Amino acid sequence: MRVLIIEDEARIANRLERITRSFFEENLSVLVICDSLQKGIDYIENQPIDLLLLDLNLNGQNGFNLLESVVAGSFHTIIVSAYTDKAITAFTYGVLDFVPKPFDQARLEMAFKRISIPTKGVERNIKFLAVKKAGTVRLIDISELHYIKGAGIYSELHLQNGKQELHDKSLEKLQQLLPDTFERIHKSYLISLAQAERILIQPGGRYGLLLKTGEILPVGRSRYKDLKDKMI
Repeated sequence: MRVLIIEDEARIANRLERITRSFFEENLSVLVICDSLQKGIDYIENQPIDLLLLDLNLNGQNGFNLLESVVAGSFHTIIVSAYTDKAITAFTYGVLDFVPKPFDQARLEMAFKRISIPTKGVERNIKFLAVKKAGTVRLIDISELHYIKGAGIYSELHLQNGKQELHDKSLEKLQQLLPDTFERIHKSYLISLAQAERILIQPGGRYGLLLKTGEILPVGRSRYKDLKDKMI
């Protein structure tokens, strides 16, 4: 786990570091603290990370300026901020969690657990997925998603207009962010249930999912029962 903390108050930064080291223990390979927005931006542009802990007010600078671009990255972002009025907006851009200041160890560790533990039933307010393209960041409304296909460490966003966009986050990371209306039907496919028509039983004991567009996607055998129950 490679963690970057962007926090300008040394006391809080040190506390975040202590709790982070305690939680991840030997799984933590890198932990870096940046006390300004620009230092954080420079680090992200030059070093790979898995998790960003970001304050929204850094010496008067707006952390949201960074947030709108980093949510397109391959890593998760957890906001740690006193600006709780910004929480809903932050979630719409695809952050993993928003930890309000002042925070305790239990609340921060709860956010960390979301990285690896499924959180079914947790309300997620994400409205957009951000993708990098031609040096800019484009926000895609999740209502435009038809389905998502895994592409190694990346994901292919297949849109209802027939176009495709490449997202830097893996299928697993996107599944952790998207609402429960998105279902993992196969190791390589994540779909919006609103796009599903019916399940097909195919020769050889295989299953498929017929979408409203007429396209058929594979359904994993281990996922068939859960998908069937949700579509009844």
